Amino acid sequence: MNDALEVCHRLFEAYGPRHWWPGDGPFEVIVGAILTQNTAWTNVEKAIANLRAARVLSAAGLAGLSPDELAELIRPAGYFRAKSRALHGFVDHLFACHGGELARIFAAETGALREELLALRGVGPETADSILLYAAERPVFVIDAYTVRIGSRLGWGEPGKGYDWWQHLFESALPRDATLFNEYHALLVHHGKYVCRARGPLCDACVVAHMCPRVGIG
Repeated sequence: MNDALEVCHRLFEAYGPRHWWPGDGPFEVIVGAILTQNTAWTNVEKAIANLRAARVLSAAGLAGLSPDELAELIRPAGYFRAKSRALHGFVDHLFACHGGELARIFAAETGALREELLALRGVGPETADSILLYAAERPVFVIDAYTVRIGSRLGWGEPGKGYDWWQHLFESALPRDATLFNEYHALLVHHGKYVCRARGPLCDACVVAHMCPRVGIG
C-alpha cells in the first residue's frame, strides 16, 4: 500500500476538498454520525432539520424529549426507534458521566474515548470512529463500505477482512494526521458513490484507473 498517498492526492486533484463532515459544531456531527447508520445522508439532513426546527438540537434538548417524541422527529433517517435509543443513550451518558459537556468527554485519551463510545448502545466501530475523527478531531481512520471496496479493487486487501484490519492498514500507511484522514475518507466516499460504484464502476472516468489491477471488473 505504498501508493496510498498518491491515490489521495489524485482524488483531491480531481474532486477538491469535500468539507466533510457537514454539521454545525461537534454535537451536530455526533448526531449525524448516529443517524447516518444504514441510510443516505439526504435522509439524515431531513432528520437534523426537524431537530433544528424543533429547537432541540443540543444535548439538553434531546434529553428533554421522550423516546417517542425523538423518534418521530428523526423518522426520515429510518430505523428511528433504534436511533432514538442510541441518541438518548449518548446524551444520558454525557450528562451522567461528564456533566453534559462535550469538552469533558473529549478530554479522554483517544483509545479510552473510543472504548467509552463503543460501550454505548447503538454505537459500533464506524460510528465511534466518525465521532472521534469528525467531532473530536482525533487521527482515527474511518472504515466503511466505500473504503473497503476501493481498497480491495486497488489490490490493498481482501473484502472479507475485518474493520480493524482495514483500519490498521490505512493508519500504518499514512502520516497520522486528523486533517488528512478526514479529507481522505471523504474523498473515498465521493469516489465510491459516483465512480468506483458497487455495480457498473465507471473505470473510464477513474483518476486512479492506471493504478488498479481490476480495471473493468464490476
